[in-house]
Amino acid sequence: MTSHVKVVGIITARPGKAAELAHLLEGMVNPSRSEEGNLQYDVWRDQTDSDRFVIDELYRDSAANSDHRASPHYHDYLSKIGEFAERTAIVLSAMNVTGRR
Repeated sequence: MTSHVKVVGIITARPGKAAELAHLLEGMVNPSRSEEGNLQYDVWRDQTDSDRFVIDELYRDSAANSDHRASPHYHDYLSKIGEFAERTAIVLSAMNVTGRR
């Protein structure tokens, strides 16, 4: 049985860097969604703090998550993110999850 992997990224822009951060995050959407093992890649912006973003990712399995982290677009993101933001990534395994979307 395949076990999906959920990644939630909480990313807060450094002062004056929200526009550049938003552009960087938007640039990750299409290449990440195009990955074979990617099931979901969504970027959210906090309604009460426009400097805070949440990335909601879902991968087929751990190997697909590893493939994402090995991709050129992820490495490009890693090379730039520190300039624009503080980030926390939480990698999750399913406990009790519905299959509905």
